Amino acid sequence: MPFILLERVLHALALTSDSVPLDDPAPSSAAHVLVRVWLPDRPGALGLVASRIGAVRGDIVGVDVLERGTDVAVDEFAVDLPDVDLVPTLVREVEEVDGVSVEEVRVVSHFPDARLDALESAAALCAATTVEELHTVLVSQTRREFLADWAALVNGSRVMARAGDNAPSGEVLEALVTGTSASTLVSDGVTGPDDLAVASFAGHDVALLLGRAGHPLRRRERAQLLALVGIADRAWELLGDYNVPREHDRHASA
Repeated sequence: MPFILLERVLHALALTSDSVPLDDPAPSSAAHVLVRVWLPDRPGALGLVASRIGAVRGDIVGVDVLERGTDVAVDEFAVDLPDVDLVPTLVREVEEVDGVSVEEVRVVSHFPDARLDALESAAALCAATTVEELHTVLVSQTRREFLADWAALVNGSRVMARAGDNAPSGEVLEALVTGTSASTLVSDGVTGPDDLAVASFAGHDVALLLGRAGHPLRRRERAQLLALVGIADRAWELLGDYNVPREHDRHASA
């Protein structure tokens, strides 16, 4: 079955990722810093920001384009600093570049990797053996992958699975799904509230929601959530077919 082959490939990739560090070990005094920046979408702007980061002895280990609009982009830089006390200086240096502003800065224990996180979530979904397990894995992986405060899978006001703390009630979640589905731009993952992302299943009357306060959700993350739900939707369909007894199975067990 093609789905089983996909599971094996994704599982192998996930196992490989465990043995290969994404970033080189840093000195104990170093700080892993995520710097989210608004910058003009013009040639040279990225290089100027990189130069400013280098001026405070920052080592750029990754750049993630979270969103691009008309003449502006939102990029997230993964930066190793020799000392956490340099963070305010880093912000001042970056904002010296014309047209650039720092949206947020976070000191993290390790740098996220959107592509690897997505593969690991897909592998976990493929490994589910029942629909109920799939639901539990989906909300758990969603919360981990997006560093969310909470994630919930809902059918109307019925919460089918949830992960994290302070998730809204079933009635509030239903209202959020209804409200966001009224806008094509929101339902297509183009835009949405800073602290909320919603993705609906094509094959089931169900929606996945995640909440994240303090760290605005951007277009690339919304597209990532839609792709994750697409995988979960197909896995759900295959699990449903797989777990229904075939006619010859019923005769064999009689």
